[in-house]
Amino acid sequence: MTNQTVEKEVINMFSRFKKSPTNSEELFAPVNGDVVEITEVPDVVFSQKMMGDGFGIIPKDGRVLSPVEGKIVQIFPTKHALGIETKSGLELLIHIGLETVTLKGEGYDVIVSEGQSVKVGDPLVNVDLQLLEEHSLEIITPVVITNFADKVKRLHVTTEGTVSAGQAIAIVELN
Repeated sequence: MTNQTVEKEVINMFSRFKKSPTNSEELFAPVNGDVVEITEVPDVVFSQKMMGDGFGIIPKDGRVLSPVEGKIVQIFPTKHALGIETKSGLELLIHIGLETVTLKGEGYDVIVSEGQSVKVGDPLVNVDLQLLEEHSLEIITPVVITNFADKVKRLHVTTEGTVSAGQAIAIVELN
């Protein structure tokens, strides 16, 4: 283990004990996988933050859980993406894979419905990642705050590397 790796682990361990700002919201990992910066998502709409800021996760399995407490405000007809609004008014987009609209919903089993309230860790969607890969589609899952400019002072992704679904991953400081 390198000194840099040990240092990151120590910082990550102690960051769990820090209090988040009172005017903030915590985001949790919606899938098991590897966290990447939004700028590393191989789609300019996400990497250039055209839809807002956030992060990406390369999923290890196809179970997608709610990263926040809120309400399902949109499920795309092609089932590849959904929107959640939190109690504080953050609007999150979970986009499961890239260019997956071409599948027209095939491989996606949406468990929730529009208007439904969800808690952190509630199942949202099951996706057949193998099907996506068979169609040469990216499985990376961007999670974007679409009203970032209006609602957010700062996004701090607190966790790097491999995460488990439901694990705290970021703190959003609200305006």
